[in-house]
Amino acid sequence: MARHVTLFTGQWADLPLGELAPKARGFGFDGLELACWGDHLDVDRAATDQAYCDARTALLAAHDLGCWAISHHLAGQLVCDLNDARSDAFAPAATHGNPDAKREWAVETMKNTARAARNLGVPVVCGFTGSSIWHLLYSFPPVTPEMIDAGYRQFAELWHPILDVFDECGVRFALEVHPTEIAFDIVSAHRALEALDRREAFGFNFDPSHLEWQGMEPARFIDEFPDRIYHVHMKDAAVTLDGRTGLLSSHLPFGVPERGWDFRSVGRGDVDFEAIIRALNRVGYGGPLSVEWEDSGMDREHGARESCAFVREIDFAPSRVAFDAAFDK
Repeated sequence: MARHVTLFTGQWADLPLGELAPKARGFGFDGLELACWGDHLDVDRAATDQAYCDARTALLAAHDLGCWAISHHLAGQLVCDLNDARSDAFAPAATHGNPDAKREWAVETMKNTARAARNLGVPVVCGFTGSSIWHLLYSFPPVTPEMIDAGYRQFAELWHPILDVFDECGVRFALEVHPTEIAFDIVSAHRALEALDRREAFGFNFDPSHLEWQGMEPARFIDEFPDRIYHVHMKDAAVTLDGRTGLLSSHLPFGVPERGWDFRSVGRGDVDFEAIIRALNRVGYGGPLSVEWEDSGMDREHGARESCAFVREIDFAPSRVAFDAAFDK
């Protein structure tokens, strides 16, 4: 099928783009989903410097690679996040210790990410929104409905002006539905859309791995939001509950066996990717299938190469005719 298979560069940001691009082509990918950190894409520069954007595009083209989405998860997270010391890792040094300054930087950077996408000729920006109410998830001490309502109101107030710039640039924002975001499952995704009056600029980057370990059927997300699947991450997860491990993962980092779940190289976890391809065919999604490779137990170059091959093998076009149509004649 004509769906492009791309590699998200976020997990490869330690490599210069000039080094990663030939590797990605060698792995078999059609293009890159550029992360807006490392040296892969400077969105503040790309927002105003067309020559810089043309040079990025030319670098990819020299290795026969395209780009159909860019991603700025790090800045997007800080828009609605509580912005404690953890986010010092990706906020400018001048904002450290100042949550409001981090938020102001994030809002302006996300606006520039839309401008950068326009200048690159890219239709979709993937990313996070952050959430001021994620820490209230368990509802103890008791959480009132008004507290949750306030979180969605703040989300709308902060993101409407950002999405205005997306509209001006003719670019769409695709939230990766994910823990710590304003939408982390199907119900909260519906609520996020309603908070924004379902404006068209806002949709979803479908990533099944984050739904799988929560106990959902990832393909059902696609059927629930048939007109809002703006981008797709191909990423796997495995639930490893054994009577001792738990889904909340015991404050353990990824890759530790005592966790109750972990990410896996595509095709080596629990996600039913055939069901996902069938659902994408039902809703008419023709955009890229972007491998976000994460597996603490595997060499990443091996994983990227086998993931690309797996995605090509699992993808297929929808039928244009009923299988038994020949009997009509």
